[in-house]
Amino acid sequence: MIHKTSIIDKKAKISRNVTVGPYSIIGPDVKIGEGSEIQSHVYITGHTIIGSNTKIFTFASIGTDPQDLKYKDEQTKLEIGNNNIIREHVTINKGTVGGGGITKIGNNNLIMIGAHIAHDCNVGSNVVIANSAAIAGHAQISDDVIIGGNCGVQQFSRIGKMAMIGGMTAVSRDVIPYGLSFGNRNYLEGINLVGLRRKKVSNKEILTLTEAYKEIFKTKSLHENLTNLSKTLKINAYVKEVIDFINHDKKRPICTPLSK
Repeated sequence: MIHKTSIIDKKAKISRNVTVGPYSIIGPDVKIGEGSEIQSHVYITGHTIIGSNTKIFTFASIGTDPQDLKYKDEQTKLEIGNNNIIREHVTINKGTVGGGGITKIGNNNLIMIGAHIAHDCNVGSNVVIANSAAIAGHAQISDDVIIGGNCGVQQFSRIGKMAMIGGMTAVSRDVIPYGLSFGNRNYLEGINLVGLRRKKVSNKEILTLTEAYKEIFKTKSLHENLTNLSKTLKINAYVKEVIDFINHDKKRPICTPLSK
């Protein structure tokens, strides 16, 4: 059902069984997949693709221009996957030419009230971004990540798979996969045991990952610790993911435990 007070450009591509509520505005270059629900007073603009069965709540602003002074109205994009829940007052910007030209969001994500996702971010699937969290430009958020309320994620930051960021944390350093991070300037508290158990990862794998964590962060010489890691630990799939994450971009600062 499309409400008579909504304003939908004739060039917009709205699939079957899409609901559009009162006073929502949808621009000419927007595509919305089957079964999606756009509630009242939602603004969707730009070259924006929204997948199927995605629900967008009141006063969300989707596909708007980047908050980047270098942006000069270039043709950039926003892609949002399937089965996402985007709550009230969420803002999501499209990409910039300098950042690859696209902001991407995967499937089955919950983006809570007032959260912001900036230009050129890449958000995976099964991610929870809690109320009023702000994700700055070019950030990479992997699958199964939880970001607590009122967090600030610095531009270009990377957050690895199944990491958990505590509420009100300022993420200025990359967080390893399965990491648990807190703090005004984020530090590593350990492994996200609750998240691993929810995903039914075996106790044996968790113990191996925990042992590797202790070895990787036992001194400040992070890359030396990785070199000295035992072969038994290095071949473990979960540990390998942590190692690959750290080695992927050696210029980026890695979140570490507080010094004792």
